[in-house]
Amino acid sequence: MTPARKTTTTKSSASKTKTPAKKTTAPKTTRAPKRKVLLTSKDVKARIEELAARIQDEFRYPEALLLIGIRTRGVFLAERLKALLDLKYGQEVPTGVLDITFYRDDLSRLGPNPMVRGSELPFDIHDANIILVDDVLYTGRTIRAALDELADFGRPAFVRLAIMVDRGLREYPIQPDYCGLKISTTPEQHVVVMLEETDDEDKVVLEG
Repeated sequence: MTPARKTTTTKSSASKTKTPAKKTTAPKTTRAPKRKVLLTSKDVKARIEELAARIQDEFRYPEALLLIGIRTRGVFLAERLKALLDLKYGQEVPTGVLDITFYRDDLSRLGPNPMVRGSELPFDIHDANIILVDDVLYTGRTIRAALDELADFGRPAFVRLAIMVDRGLREYPIQPDYCGLKISTTPEQHVVVMLEETDDEDKVVLEG
């Protein structure tokens, strides 16, 4: 009798290959720009009063004195300065409006139909003492354009510059004669001057 063969069964183990786990990428979040309040409503009022006082210190008499605001917020600042100076002098200081749109050196970048509201200078600026008013002084290009436009209207005795905020980073050799606040900034930052006439509140904010 032939002995039964002993059969052995080998258990084959399938090689386990681990599937690499998928990397999950966290959704990118856009970081909100940092905001820092530089001047409160009370501060803005105080700085405008200081500007008016300094103008009166230089010009003891208002004869031949003209205030000209650069659109947009420079116009409202000029009107506020006018109200203060009218009280100080006891007589009215003429105020005008300058729209520099067609004098900008980047006019071609504004599109085919730039918004133009026009300049309003209802007086002769020849031999006048002009206080040019704007909200922020940055590269100096806006003021250069304003001076070019003024030259087309006449030849003033001289021009002074009143600014709410000087943020530096000049590209033209232009400096303010009267300045409410001077700060150092980077090109990535923005200085926002908010006024009640346009923004329902007075505030100066640094963003970025």
